[in-house]
Amino acid sequence: MSRRARLSPAQAGIPAGANRRVPGLRRAEVAVLAGVSVEYYAKLERGAIGGASASVLDAVADALQLDDTERAHLFDLARAVDGIPTSGRLRRRRTAGNPATRPSLHWALDAFTDGIAVVRNTRADLVAANALGRAFYADMYGEGGRTPNFARFQFLDPASRDFYPDWDRFAEMCVAIMRAEAGRDPHDRELQELVGELSTRSDVFRRLWGSHDVRTHGAGTKRFHHRVVGDLTLAYEEFAITAEPGHVLLVYTAEPGSPSAERLRLLSSWAADRQSPEHAGPAEG
Repeated sequence: MSRRARLSPAQAGIPAGANRRVPGLRRAEVAVLAGVSVEYYAKLERGAIGGASASVLDAVADALQLDDTERAHLFDLARAVDGIPTSGRLRRRRTAGNPATRPSLHWALDAFTDGIAVVRNTRADLVAANALGRAFYADMYGEGGRTPNFARFQFLDPASRDFYPDWDRFAEMCVAIMRAEAGRDPHDRELQELVGELSTRSDVFRRLWGSHDVRTHGAGTKRFHHRVVGDLTLAYEEFAITAEPGHVLLVYTAEPGSPSAERLRLLSSWAADRQSPEHAGPAEG
């Protein structure tokens, strides 16, 4: 419904007509564009999407002009009902252990000495980091033994407003990534609880969650303001950790010779000065 509402008749290449009561396309118009009956399309829109064929899903995605991430999300929603996620990633394994305690993972993270390297899971938990990553996200490591969480920091900690100069953009990205994760595994109880907590405590999160936007992280550039070293402009790359489905490695680096590269070196020195056995161990919050 959200994708239909944002698509105008002109964008879809159909006559707008007079006396329209909806801002976007009507159900009947999407059904015609997708080549399905109005009744069947209405059924899909109500959530009865299990068993829908790939050809039908592709036709609906084309009619709604979904991008690649939105198309994958539509397939995830459909196949999750059937128990068969299709966006190229296995369901998160239900394990009793914590991947953040795996020594080889920390050895790999510590091999990154000039960049920030952190691991997050599907619930936006920061589960492991190298020394520079712990220094970079120092404000996320609070008291009480709770695992640092990007979404809680974003929406519930006032410090995030200073840390993220482009706070609104980061908020949209955070929620859209969480929405995509929820589509891949809608039965993740801990993710459901996190969404419920943030929806209750943050009006902004609740509004953004209701927009149903999805996105992948991938690669790009972001701006930060660290309380110790000041402004940083960093490039990021995200990598899937195949040994732990649903976990990703996120690496931030600065352009060589740039002011941000110098500030990362200063941050590394600051991290070394405050290093202790507690900081050197696995990131447990």
